[in-house]
Amino acid sequence: MMAFKAWVVMLLGVVCAVVPAHAQFRVEISGVGITQIPIAMANFRGEDNSPQKITQIVAADLERSGQFRSTPAGAVIDEVSRPDFGPIRQKPADALLTGSVSRMADGRFDVRFRLWDAVKGQDMGGQSYVVVPNDLRLVSHRIADQVYEKLTGDKGIFSTRIAYISKQGPKHFLWVADADGENPQAALSSQEPIISPSWSPSGNELAYVSFESRKPVVYIHDIASGKRRVLANFKGSNSAPAWSPDGKMLAITLSRDGGSQLFLIDAKGGEPKRLTQSSGIDTEPVFSSDGSAIYFVSDRGGSPQIYRTPSMGGPVQRVTFTGTYNISPSLSPDGRWLAYVSRVGNSYKLHVMDMVNDKEWPLTDTTADERPTFAPNGKLIMYSTQSLGKEALMTTTLDGKIRARLAGQVANMREPQWGPFLNP
Repeated sequence: MMAFKAWVVMLLGVVCAVVPAHAQFRVEISGVGITQIPIAMANFRGEDNSPQKITQIVAADLERSGQFRSTPAGAVIDEVSRPDFGPIRQKPADALLTGSVSRMADGRFDVRFRLWDAVKGQDMGGQSYVVVPNDLRLVSHRIADQVYEKLTGDKGIFSTRIAYISKQGPKHFLWVADADGENPQAALSSQEPIISPSWSPSGNELAYVSFESRKPVVYIHDIASGKRRVLANFKGSNSAPAWSPDGKMLAITLSRDGGSQLFLIDAKGGEPKRLTQSSGIDTEPVFSSDGSAIYFVSDRGGSPQIYRTPSMGGPVQRVTFTGTYNISPSLSPDGRWLAYVSRVGNSYKLHVMDMVNDKEWPLTDTTADERPTFAPNGKLIMYSTQSLGKEALMTTTLDGKIRARLAGQVANMREPQWGPFLNP
């Protein structure tokens, strides 16, 4: 982090640290929540013969949310057996998850689970899946989603995906991974930097900035096919793409008319429409959840702050007033919360603002936080930071009480973007 104009240069030419393509993640959870739901986890029957440990994956998902405290049930219990709730209640546990996994003759796996109210001894429902081995992690995340929704009333986000950037040797990579950082797939590799990934609302495409043409150009990349197309390659720099909620438009930063200003461009391309007029730098746009407004960073007042303008153009309002350096806005899906990075002394810390009462507070004890992004249910924030001397991806609850580090063998990742909910 640095002075604002130098920071913009950093955005347009960032060089990421090395991370092996094969690096595996582990989730390190710290902190204690006040109102966590205690849940007992019975090892799924037949799990020893499964290439994925479903019980462990589900438990890690639920704990990472900050709303659960898991404990081993102490026995293998499948989904058809009625448990003995006496020992479960003594742990104590309000809920119990049981299940089984078995390999079928054709090589697929039959995965079943059942959730129990341990206090009342009542069956809360279950489900079965038949999947190929490569989908066992996804099924585990979907089980965690269903448990989360049954017990909290909110939609689970464990089967969603994230995107992030890394660099290995001379190559830069754009990765798509599970929400816990596992199962990373390289969507793109390049000899030139890749920055600013942005998910489409459908989750089928990523917009990003690539320097393959020796200048910043905005591309749109189809995840399934790997095909991509140029969205913005105008004179000067083309950067900071952000999708509108309906997926029809993107806000981008262009310098084609001199200075860096915000423009709207159709997702199919074409002539962009200028949104802002200032003598300063306007960048890092993000749409409000209803698409009516765009939040962005500008130094028009002398130092970088977060502003808001109608998405079709109009008056500009300043949003942040605490501190002299506030960047990287991210809005929760319900529009209630604004996450951003604020300079505090010589540190750069993740903050969150309650948009209803304009109160804000820091969420972390680290000093080099970057690029916050909300989970699609608005309950977690992911960001990158320096941790243990390496650049890592972190998640935090909105109160900052539960944080999880998605750690690889050489964990140097940056610019995370949390994808939307996907259809089952």
